Amino acid sequence: MKYTTLPNTDIKVSKICLGTMTWGNQNTEAEGHQQMDYALENGVNFFDTAELYSIPATSETYGATEKIIGTWFKKTRNREKVVLASKIAGSGDYTAHIRKDGFSKRAITEAVEGSLKRLQTDYIDLYQLHWPERGANCFGVRDYPFQYATKEAENHLEILETLNGFVKEGKIKQIGLSNETPWGTMKYLQEATIHDLPRMITIQNSYSLIHRAYEYGMSEVSLRENIGLLVYSPLAFGVLSGKYIGGKKPSDARVTLFPAYNRYSTAESEKAVIEYQKIAQKHGLTLTELSLAFVNQLPFVTSNIIGATKMSQLKENIGSININLSEDILKEIEGVHKVIPNPAP
Repeated sequence: MKYTTLPNTDIKVSKICLGTMTWGNQNTEAEGHQQMDYALENGVNFFDTAELYSIPATSETYGATEKIIGTWFKKTRNREKVVLASKIAGSGDYTAHIRKDGFSKRAITEAVEGSLKRLQTDYIDLYQLHWPERGANCFGVRDYPFQYATKEAENHLEILETLNGFVKEGKIKQIGLSNETPWGTMKYLQEATIHDLPRMITIQNSYSLIHRAYEYGMSEVSLRENIGLLVYSPLAFGVLSGKYIGGKKPSDARVTLFPAYNRYSTAESEKAVIEYQKIAQKHGLTLTELSLAFVNQLPFVTSNIIGATKMSQLKENIGSININLSEDILKEIEGVHKVIPNPAP
């Protein structure tokens, strides 16, 4: 395993982070425990979850993933060996079953205390805002939704002040963002500097060979402001494993089970995936290995969040850390990217 530190801290984290959002729906508690055992044994010390998991978000599965992690902590007593990240759910119809007051002080308090109880821990190492309260181009929205986004209030200072209260109590060690934009990220940094409040140190956004929009503005923010990217969906919901090519629909695959998760399944995406698969085969790699190794080597990435429903997938994903892509391979990847740039929104 390779390691780095969370930006502006001495917290050592693995470059591969264990994603957990299928536990409690596609995966059982026993399978979740097995994945955590294997990950930790193979050097992965960074786990990411969220209060709304498992996915898709429903009232029946709310908090299920955190509970599975909590029972593993209780059984193994491995809490101190893990850097744990979780998130408060953003607002909107998708999470109306959780709460309806966004990132208010009351909402953050409820969310933090609930997660701590389910996780059976006294603290969370990295606490993140799952998505902005305002309208923003994320979750497959390419263009800025200016028609309604500009009407929303800014409450960055209140959020930072509330989170700071939990930092002072020791219930949160560090704070971060998710699904944010350059403006939103810089706004939080500005408020933190002006008011001497905790600084957002990471941002968890989607990034993959077929979705590199992070490079439009956020990559520069990451590098210049030392905000580490925690990559989610590096395999684009499995699209970059190649298993959906040619209209295939594996019965137990995520996009087959949950058709609404189709943001990466465009016709142009398949064209790009086929080209990337050719590169992988040419160099004796699987498409999965190529896709993850590409993300692992990016200078603005702190950790690559992998998720698996099968142990064979987990082993391949974690093993990608040992693959180094040559300059020739990287040039071939850029050649495809120039012809078919960001085919998935």
